[in-house]
Amino acid sequence: MTVLIDPPTWPAHDTLWSHLVSDESYDELHAFASAAGIPPRAFDHDHYDVPRSRYDELVAAGASPVTGRELVLRLIRSGLRVAQRDKRPS
Repeated sequence: MTVLIDPPTWPAHDTLWSHLVSDESYDELHAFASAAGIPPRAFDHDHYDVPRSRYDELVAAGASPVTGRELVLRLIRSGLRVAQRDKRPS
């Protein structure tokens, strides 16, 4: 299992947020998120947004902490990255 999490550095809704991704498959990512109690609404195209308050808990559950840069590079290499242009509504 290779689920990755970056540091909580993205501000929104009065907190900082991390990204949770898999560099293996979406199935792996969804299974990890479900087991951790992360709601499906937190999924955003290729990652889950998780609040700073959950970071330590998710690392303890098995998510590997990496830098934001490393997370993006590994997601791109995996072929699971959704390009910004593809995230726009039609």
